[in-house]
Amino acid sequence: MHKIIALWAHPRSMSTATERIMRERGDLDVLHEPFMYDYYVGQGRDFPGFEPVPGHPTTYDGICDMLREKAEHGPVFFKDMAFYVVPRMLDDPEMLRRITHVFLVRPPMASLLSYHKLDPDFTREEVGIEAQWKLYEVAEDAGLSPVVIEAEAVRADPKGIMRALWARIGLDYTEAAFNWQAPPKEWEHVSAWHEEASTSSGIRTADPEEMLRKEMEFEALVEEAPHLQDYLTHHAPYFRKLSERALRV
Repeated sequence: MHKIIALWAHPRSMSTATERIMRERGDLDVLHEPFMYDYYVGQGRDFPGFEPVPGHPTTYDGICDMLREKAEHGPVFFKDMAFYVVPRMLDDPEMLRRITHVFLVRPPMASLLSYHKLDPDFTREEVGIEAQWKLYEVAEDAGLSPVVIEAEAVRADPKGIMRALWARIGLDYTEAAFNWQAPPKEWEHVSAWHEEASTSSGIRTADPEEMLRKEMEFEALVEEAPHLQDYLTHHAPYFRKLSERALRV
């Protein structure tokens, strides 16, 4: 059996761009948010802009079986939101131990601002950072050595952070992963959410004043959507806990 590597993210955390780096390695069977099919399709929730691919399993157990089957033939990588599998995976030690766990976090103010532009009706659960922390804690307590990376660190030094991550999870450094080719067809069913990652040729670095602009924009947005401040207050402590454990270069 080969590795099953999960990148557990939260929405608008630069997870699709990070997934694209892993796709361009060329040595992994890469899946895009397979557990979305359980959370949204199987459980009957609405997700704007999502067009399910026919034949994809739509239950937690069916998706786990699919991942294990693929890992019989080669190493597997998938990117997903932790809230899709929490609490289910917390009570599934077999699948929990089968996975190599990587967590990606981005400052919640920035992700909330981006999320609201695409789906202003998202819930507090869908912010997703609390679920990441719950899954991280369980994986850590199980002795699985989960790894945390920060989106802003990847933007600042993509090769350095990914080199360090790959060393931690047993993958060789691959220079070709940073030279992006055509976007994957697998993203077509959620294309509206991943335009930048689809059209870019690599990770875009942040300019020094970007976060200041986002802070000003968020303050203005909260005046019309005050619940976003509640979302930020709720998830910020979980972000800080994960950030404190993030991989440093």
